[in-house]
Amino acid sequence: MKYWFIFCKTDIVLEKREDGTYTIPCSEECPIETKPWTHILNITPMEDGTEVKTFTIPEPITDNPKYEMCGLRPSFYKLSPALYQKAGKCQELNYWDQNTHFCGVCGAPMEMATDISKKCTNCGKQVWPSLATAIIVLIHKGDEVLLVHARNFKGNFDSLVAGFVETGESLEEAVHREVMEETGLTITNIKYFGSQPWPYPSGLMIGFTADYVDGEIHLQKEELSRGRWFRKDNLPILPEKLSIARKLIDAWLEEK
Repeated sequence: MKYWFIFCKTDIVLEKREDGTYTIPCSEECPIETKPWTHILNITPMEDGTEVKTFTIPEPITDNPKYEMCGLRPSFYKLSPALYQKAGKCQELNYWDQNTHFCGVCGAPMEMATDISKKCTNCGKQVWPSLATAIIVLIHKGDEVLLVHARNFKGNFDSLVAGFVETGESLEEAVHREVMEETGLTITNIKYFGSQPWPYPSGLMIGFTADYVDGEIHLQKEELSRGRWFRKDNLPILPEKLSIARKLIDAWLEEK
């Protein structure tokens, strides 16, 4: 048996069980018709050894009541954690596959060399999927934390200071820089919290906590529309449970 992670743009095909729960289609043969040019990728198997395949389709499935199209983010609330995480990996590899049809050096077609690499058919250049690494940090100030609203958020929630790691800097340097650039604050006591794949489309979020040292909040207006200190009893709308931002905030809320 194989799991078939089938995507149409950012939507994934879910199979609805009789009890109303959802899963990923699992069968020996592909559950839908494919074309001769459909590129099916082999993905690392599930922990129980079940094979994993993924590919993209140009149009959503609308004529089969057994299947339902669902955005990758909302699938977090319908799939098991293991299937949601595997879906994210499949989406990232599909995105990489679609954006590496031709060599960036000579322009010749690329072909698969391994399950996670390609090789140019002309000059031999090899490429692998790349990650955009970002930091995210929860800043303590006594019994308060700093929450901000970024202009690119698709909702009215407030979250944590975050930003991409630049070439040539450490994760800790990125935390200091992003906090200073976006808020004007200085921090100390940076501690690693955890990390999370963020397949929207190809990110890795690395979470930290830190303590406030000095400064008044001066928001980087191009990036943030609002930001201030909050106590546990006056919190705004928070990020969704699927994000490491929410995990950082929830861990702070659980502190005595």
